[in-house]
Parts: sequence; structure tokens; C-alpha cells
Amino acid sequence: MPPPFGSTSWLYIIVLGLIVGIIARLITPGRRRLGIILTSLLGIAGALLATWLGREMSWYAAGEAAGFLGALLGSVIILGVAQLFRR
Repeated sequence: MPPPFGSTSWLYIIVLGLIVGIIARLITPGRRRLGIILTSLLGIAGALLATWLGREMSWYAAGEAAGFLGALLGSVIILGVAQLFRR
């Protein structure tokens, strides 16, 4: 079974998650007080959400992982849902 992130390197996954998390925080309106660890986890969770959603919608095959834009979209969705619960 292929890895869910397209790589088995944890360093690659963390750095990519951090980059995606930072961009997602910049795109969404409002101030986010997240540290570097939570920002990285946001990007990783966004990639997982995009991969799962893409497989459910038949956009990705069983062995494919979401790309950079998919992970970014997943992260923005997570931030939007979190904003709904904060109010």
C-alpha cells in the first residue's frame, strides 16, 4: 500500500504540512493564534482530509495522495469548520 502523503519521510511530511498550514492561515480571514506545531498539524490534517475526500468523490485512486493544492484546500476547510465552532 502506498504511503498516504506520497512519501514515507516524516521530515518531508512535517515540512510540507508546515508550508501548507502557513499558506492556509494566510488565505483565511481572521487572526489565528497557532504555534508552529499546530500549524504543521493543520497542514498534515488538511492533506489527510483532501486525500480521503478525493477518494470518496472518485478524484483519486486508492493509491494516490492529494497534491499540494488539495492539501491546501483541506486545510482551509478545517480552518473554516474550526471558525464555526469558535463562535
